[in-house]
Amino acid sequence: MVLKERIRSYFRIISKPILLVSLVSFFNDIGSELLYPVMPVFLSSVGFSVVLIGVLEGLAEATAGISKGYFGNLSDQTGRRVPFIRFGYLLSALAKPLLVAFTWVWWIFAVRTADRLGKGIRSSARDALLSDETLPENKGKVFGFHRAFDTLGAAIGPFIALLYLWYYPEDYKTLFLLAIFPGVVSVLITFFLKDKNKPDRPEKPKTSFLGFLKYYPKASTDYKLLIAGLLFFTLFNSSDAFLLLGLKESGLSDAQMIGFYIFYNLVFALAAFPMGVIADKAGLHKTLIAGVLVFSFVYTGMGMASATLHFVILFILYGIYAAATDGVSKALITNHCRREETATGLGLYNALASIVTLISSSLAGLIWFSFGAGTMFVFAGSGALLSAIYLAVIHHRKSGK
Repeated sequence: MVLKERIRSYFRIISKPILLVSLVSFFNDIGSELLYPVMPVFLSSVGFSVVLIGVLEGLAEATAGISKGYFGNLSDQTGRRVPFIRFGYLLSALAKPLLVAFTWVWWIFAVRTADRLGKGIRSSARDALLSDETLPENKGKVFGFHRAFDTLGAAIGPFIALLYLWYYPEDYKTLFLLAIFPGVVSVLITFFLKDKNKPDRPEKPKTSFLGFLKYYPKASTDYKLLIAGLLFFTLFNSSDAFLLLGLKESGLSDAQMIGFYIFYNLVFALAAFPMGVIADKAGLHKTLIAGVLVFSFVYTGMGMASATLHFVILFILYGIYAAATDGVSKALITNHCRREETATGLGLYNALASIVTLISSSLAGLIWFSFGAGTMFVFAGSGALLSAIYLAVIHHRKSGK
């Protein structure tokens, strides 16, 4: 009876806007991740080399990252969240199926970039809305709840793709067209969202594309120390594609590799909300440190693992790491920002993180090519350990005040 009441109390925290935003992310990720297994294969089939695919994805992710800063700042200046969320999801939903309309290189670059631009437009405003809807002591639960829905969609999408390709091998174009349906559902749900108060700020604020960078000098010391630690960790946290390539190098088939990706997302989705509950009780900072330590163990382990059972254990832990850090880091960042500057604070961090991610993935690829996969994984694990130590030091500094 006590447990039942406690569970009810947890879900009372989930307001209607939080639930709606979580459902929007759920359906959008089904569409996005439905294409995950086939994107590299499709691009190769239309003449993209591995290098060109890398340039395409790098440009797309950089666009998403930098635009998170600009549109986050714009969201704060206008005092609006919903228009950015709605248009961002709409742009991504329309862009995905357009990838197969033509096979010209410039067209694919433009459409793929538009897809990621949609993510940049919506992300900071969406996370700021989640922060606006709750209190600091419940942010771990709220961001964990959202991540659970988001990541469940990321597990369902690839499963649908595998099932479809089982019956219709190499029918990639139809799969791209199917991705529009969950995307449209996600956009329709956004019409049930409303900004709480009519903003008294100017509808057409004057802000430059890099205006969000002006936030850093006036940000709190705690914010600066936190994002320094998160960015340092990002330097060693390269693309998940390297984990999948590690599985492939160990002799697993493509189907098994994608199966591990789905498995990881399921663990992440199941652990996200409980980890948010733990974070609110034990402390967001402590949970973040624990998650980074788990990452260190996983990557070091990937450098030494060889048996399938080893990979199963490591991917379970990797899902727990993601649940302990993704939503928790956002909750921590928002706690160090003033309410009216939440989207800007999130956007600045995301913009800087996108640049560091480009560096980290390039560095990981260089180490892999020069010294082998094992060295790259151990290097990343060691760097994550240093990041955890830094985060522990700044937490101790704050606690000791």
